[in-house]
Amino acid sequence: MPAASESGTVPLPRTWRPAGPRIAGIAAFGALVVVILFLWLSFDDETRASVTPFQRGTVLGLGLLGFVAIYAVVRSRAVAQDDGLVVVNGYRRHHYAWAEIIAVRLPPGAPWVTLDLADGTTVSVLAIQGSDGRRARIAVGELRALVDGAHPPRDR
Repeated sequence: MPAASESGTVPLPRTWRPAGPRIAGIAAFGALVVVILFLWLSFDDETRASVTPFQRGTVLGLGLLGFVAIYAVVRSRAVAQDDGLVVVNGYRRHHYAWAEIIAVRLPPGAPWVTLDLADGTTVSVLAIQGSDGRRARIAVGELRALVDGAHPPRDR
């Protein structure tokens, strides 16, 4: 993971991805495939012959649905670039200019980071998961440094 330079800036481009959910999702999908294959191979010829094409299609369809859901988690990311932050949550991609992002939040117990935007809305960033612990805290610090660098201090 690239560290911030001595000036406190984060080198760009910088990409964050969830670690724990990616590992758990891939492991669960792999285990499911292994179990299904083991069960299919343990059936005798008569049982295999009694499975209809519709039933096989149903199992394949559910497997595909599981793959699509896990792939959505795996592809989630946040990419800091010179002109702003690209947030990919599942199959949706959004670009936010640095000036649009007011604050970066990850309260204790929160599942993922939320961004407070200038228009008063909030956006979830699934790429930085609270369950990633120290890794998430470092990512939040880096993202906050980038957001703070985009907003000069205001006179109070």
